[in-house]
Amino acid sequence: MGISEVPHRRGLGTVLLAAALAVVLAGCREVRVNRYQTGDTIVPGGNQVAIVRSRRDLDAFGLHAPVRFNHEFGVILVMGPHAHTGWRQVIDSIRANEQRVRIVAFERAPADGGEPTAEYHTYTLWIVPNSVYRTGSVIDVVTPDGVTIASTVLR
Repeated sequence: MGISEVPHRRGLGTVLLAAALAVVLAGCREVRVNRYQTGDTIVPGGNQVAIVRSRRDLDAFGLHAPVRFNHEFGVILVMGPHAHTGWRQVIDSIRANEQRVRIVAFERAPADGGEPTAEYHTYTLWIVPNSVYRTGSVIDVVTPDGVTIASTVLR
């Protein structure tokens, strides 16, 4: 059987294998990041992005999540404060490279205006493998218009 007589079904498998090898050889890897939970919390201050590396750090935000700190760390985006119920965070996009993570986010007000309540903040918690932690990497959170909401550097 000559080269021109190779069945097409092998062609697709060969292309997929070549693509997989190219990804492996280029050193790229898929990193599974879980957006674990969103909700409300009561913490002092305003907008912030925080890195949590221990149960004590997580407890300081009033959150309980199954983060395995020997294998993972948490990234928490806190926005607010708000004095009316119903606010929620919307994550528009997340882009990352070796030196920077850029999160585009905003908050959506309740359609009905909400009810007066004690001051609270909205949050989103991501659980990330320790294998991607890079000291010196910057995490920026911006609005869709590019206005900075919060920023931190991994230490």
